[in-house]
Amino acid sequence: MPRLARGKVINPHEVQVVHCTQRCVRRAFLCGEDPLSGQSYEHRRGWIRDRLELLASVFAIDCLTFSIMHNHVHLVLRSRPDITAAWSDDEVARRWLRLFPKRRDKDGSPAEPSQPELDTILNQPDVLAERRQRLSDISWWMRCTSENIARRSNAEDDVTGHFWEGRFKAQVLLDEASLLACAAYVDLNPVRAAIAETPESSKYTGVKERIDDWKEQHDRRRLSMHQWERSRHRRHSGWISPVEIDERVDEPGPDLDESGRRASCKGFLKVSMPHYLELLDWTGRQLRADKIGSIPNHLRPILKRIGTDAPGWCDAVRRFGRIFKRAAGTPDSLASEASRRGQGWLCARENPLGISSP
Repeated sequence: MPRLARGKVINPHEVQVVHCTQRCVRRAFLCGEDPLSGQSYEHRRGWIRDRLELLASVFAIDCLTFSIMHNHVHLVLRSRPDITAAWSDDEVARRWLRLFPKRRDKDGSPAEPSQPELDTILNQPDVLAERRQRLSDISWWMRCTSENIARRSNAEDDVTGHFWEGRFKAQVLLDEASLLACAAYVDLNPVRAAIAETPESSKYTGVKERIDDWKEQHDRRRLSMHQWERSRHRRHSGWISPVEIDERVDEPGPDLDESGRRASCKGFLKVSMPHYLELLDWTGRQLRADKIGSIPNHLRPILKRIGTDAPGWCDAVRRFGRIFKRAAGTPDSLASEASRRGQGWLCARENPLGISSP
């Protein structure tokens, strides 16, 4: 069955959380070392990571977590059209010209746009509206990632042609349980692939960047964890969305990030970052046949809140990429989304997370 058009899966006018996967088409590695030729492509991980950080500072899209593997990339992204709506026309034009500059400085970075260059967007209402929409469109984020890396890799390999398999795969995440399972699946990908033993040694992942910042935290006594995640002091992961969202203290609305490194300061899970890291560590132990662990007592409420038990949770994380294709969530969430779109494929035949409807 052919994949649906992106416009039927991803809607830039709505706040959506989407798990995106992009896979390399050639035998040559995206990253890592080719065992046949002995050539190392490990430096390309840095290319991708730096590109993601740049896009996070331009788009109205929150990067929730990521992992860069040898021949594919996982991203969990949240579109924020409410943020583009809060931007001024001048802000939209300047951000677009950071992506597609008319001129570049000697070092190759985008030059500061001149007023005539800004006016080419500002003086055309239709073009301005289109640019505003694209800046909250996950498909455009993926395009700006894939094309840049493909061009650089092809130039380095002195080849032409396709670098990626084709369109990126997208799974819409419809509730907190599926989002938590997906985040754990993405963060544990290097552990499951046996290229890292622990989350803190999993290079080029969202979880490692969070842990690196936690180790370097110098103001933990002055700020609460909730405040620290939203501060400007996260050197490694400051461009990634905070983990915890707390309706009691988080202000309603866009919650714009003043540092300019990311779209907003909104978290995405109703658990603290330390509890998420502990749950991730415990889950990673259960997915390894040679490691036996028991879930800490204080983590049980997390699994209870999302309506699943420990075996069901581990199975969902381990099989996430196979049991969910285009959307993930509770049966009620899937049925509601299917009814809204008029698309029967969203209705799940099973409830692999074992989640009861709220």
